[in-house]
Amino acid sequence: MIDIAFCGGVELREAYRQAQADGYALMANNIAETNILVGLLEGYTERRSDLVVQISAGGAKFAGGGDKLAGLRVLSYQVRELGERYPINVFLNLDHFTVKEMDLIAEVIENRLVSSIMIDASKEDFEENVRISREVVRMAEGSGVLIEAELGKIKGVEDEISSDEAFYTDPEEAVEFCKRTGADLLAISVGTEHGVSKGRDVILRTDIAAQIHDRLLKAGLSIPLVLHGTSGLLAAQISEMIRYGICKLNKDTRYQYEYARAAYDFYTAHADSIVPPAGGEADTTGLFSGSDWSPNKDNFDPRVVGRAVRAQIRRVATELIDQAGSGGHTLFKGS
Repeated sequence: MIDIAFCGGVELREAYRQAQADGYALMANNIAETNILVGLLEGYTERRSDLVVQISAGGAKFAGGGDKLAGLRVLSYQVRELGERYPINVFLNLDHFTVKEMDLIAEVIENRLVSSIMIDASKEDFEENVRISREVVRMAEGSGVLIEAELGKIKGVEDEISSDEAFYTDPEEAVEFCKRTGADLLAISVGTEHGVSKGRDVILRTDIAAQIHDRLLKAGLSIPLVLHGTSGLLAAQISEMIRYGICKLNKDTRYQYEYARAAYDFYTAHADSIVPPAGGEADTTGLFSGSDWSPNKDNFDPRVVGRAVRAQIRRVATELIDQAGSGGHTLFKGS
């Protein structure tokens, strides 16, 4: 057993409990490489907020050069090693893992590589969704790893998951689903979309979220609710959803765009020091040794643009923390 539990499910459960009690949410932020992770750590430390990072199956595959398990190990080690250097609690969630990754889920649970796992069987019918989700809950029993399940379908494409249609979560089914599966968190569908969407065009069914929250509480189930596909939501929409029991909000597409934009802006601003003048020969073999022009290493070193990306991610992270209200709410007990 590798056992690299940084902040496990016990601490994460308490973080969600506090969010429910105090009326704020935790953003759950997807990563696939180091620059986004470092930017998040810096932003969350600045705001003194506990941090939830996520790895999708596609993100793991990318980080592992095509090997999902290798990618999971690499990213989980990065989260642990870097997270230990910041005065906040850092949690790691697997995002949108499906029945196709059951072997990976078992490996991750056995080696305590994460704090929580989201099993996505939402494309299946109700009974099959219950069966698969319950199976993962049983796999995690005694491990301390929390299990998030999803009921309802969210429109759009998120990594390796796609749906052309949205199906709202039924409040009555939500109670039965949670009772039968034993899931620790429930992701619901109330109108958000995966991928690029305009918040002002998203019609949120806050009435459904309120009904789900109310019925779960009346059934004695104080289960944290999760909203996926939140990258395009406006600040007012996020605040409204928090009032209806949402305490985990997933963010991926926003960070992907900010990453690309930071890199684009940097390279555009320094194009003359990286790209040969018009008509010039790109003598990369000899690094322009036979040319009157040469590139500026201060601008093409990948660490330089990496710093620009990290700074942008940090800025966006603090903005989203303020929207979710989690600033100042860390359970970190270190010195």
